[in-house]
Amino acid sequence: MAYDDLRDWIRALDRAGELKKIGTAVDPILEVTEITDRVSKSGGPALLFQNLKGHPGAQVLINQFGSARRMNLALEVDQLDEVADRIRAFMDVKSPQGFLDKVKMLPMLAEMGKFFPKTVATGPCKEVIKRENFSLLAFPILKCWPQDAGRFITLPCVTTRDPKTGKRNVGCYRMQVYDAHSTGMHWQRQKVGAEHYREMLRAAARAGTPAPTSAAIDLMARSSGGSVLADHTPHGKMEVAVAIGTDPAITFSAIVPAPPDVEEYLIAGFLRQKPVELVKCETVDLEVPASAEIILEGHVHLDELRTEGPFGDHTGFYSLEDLYPVFHISCITHRKDPIYSTTIVGKPPMEDGWMGKAVERIFLPLMRLTIPELVDINLPIEGVFHNLMIVSIKKSYPGQARKVMNAVWSLGQAMFTKCIIVVDEDVNVQDIGEVTLKALNHIDPERDIQFTLGPVDSLDHASRLPNYGSKMGIDATRKWPSEGFTRPWPDEIQMDEKTKAQVDTKWKELGLK
Repeated sequence: MAYDDLRDWIRALDRAGELKKIGTAVDPILEVTEITDRVSKSGGPALLFQNLKGHPGAQVLINQFGSARRMNLALEVDQLDEVADRIRAFMDVKSPQGFLDKVKMLPMLAEMGKFFPKTVATGPCKEVIKRENFSLLAFPILKCWPQDAGRFITLPCVTTRDPKTGKRNVGCYRMQVYDAHSTGMHWQRQKVGAEHYREMLRAAARAGTPAPTSAAIDLMARSSGGSVLADHTPHGKMEVAVAIGTDPAITFSAIVPAPPDVEEYLIAGFLRQKPVELVKCETVDLEVPASAEIILEGHVHLDELRTEGPFGDHTGFYSLEDLYPVFHISCITHRKDPIYSTTIVGKPPMEDGWMGKAVERIFLPLMRLTIPELVDINLPIEGVFHNLMIVSIKKSYPGQARKVMNAVWSLGQAMFTKCIIVVDEDVNVQDIGEVTLKALNHIDPERDIQFTLGPVDSLDHASRLPNYGSKMGIDATRKWPSEGFTRPWPDEIQMDEKTKAQVDTKWKELGLK
């Protein structure tokens, strides 16, 4: 059954032998990161720090998703493909053709109805309500790396509302702590929260206030300069609510690249097979998870950007300072003795790598809706998600590998993929050794590598311009005569089955390992 909250999840980790409680005094400034980095890179457990310098009585949970087993535990499956199979089953439902078909669909429709979030009167996140005399500095928020600009909230569930449709969105964006009452809001331009912000800017301009600058509409186009936008940008506020310390399904749902019209709380309900309970905020018109440990309520001002960063990022390098919106907190609610849930990113492998692999497995069926010839994909952890995607396809016509490259570059956040390698369906994309052997043997570099220009990830420090640069696709499939390849294609070396069977019968006698 679904985990009730973060504390239920912590108990489950403890029962499974996947949690280490640390009573030694540790500083949230750098020390927690160094300890966690060593543990995560050695395949160690989730960590619950219980003696934090400057924060008596506080606890910090970190590395909760930091292994394949813990990701399975978080989503309550034996393997992640079970979730993909459930998604596939829903997608395979055909439109009913008659009364009997409609009757047959009723159980599935009833099951889907169970996943929708429901609003309740109150919840544990309201045990303590602070409209004044509150401070972010009361929480053991980490400074992760030496050159970081300060402390950063790294695992928040940030709720915004589409100003046109009223639909909620929940995303995970890092938040630099500026002072007791304000943070940065790291809305990269492709994020849904950033689009909500831009739409509010456009609406303010249409309403007759002075037109915003192109820099403001673009949100992150300016890479340097002052801390506040020009005076003629529109004035107004955008409501934001931030939940910290949610159950694992909600936390995971905030980081997945969900289809635009599918709310993250619905995804969380689907993953946990139980609806998410929400409560109304105190000072903004938004709903948040009732069982969260900490809730931050407030506004992003439309007329304000401020320098954010540097920040030690998942690429293994520091993302440099840039201008981002500022989140001003109007109210903090939390549970009694709240547990602060966080993560660190840096040189892989780290906790976020396992979260990325879960996204890869679970969303493969959704990718196949657009690219039906997909057999499998691999986002190697060392490729930090957006630098390399290996794709196997069932090849049916000439040029199909290049069609698949362009299809991937048209898919949501996959558009930022810097390098795509396409191989045939008989190549195991999860085996990097096999991919390396076959891909490098199969390509003529001049013929099989193509380059294109387009949007790139904001964290790509090598691109020619911020957010814009080149991408590479490699067609490592077998080449056909219809693709202009007229030479014979050699067979792969394989021993015949009869000889292998004969050696199998003698193996024990041979005394070889």
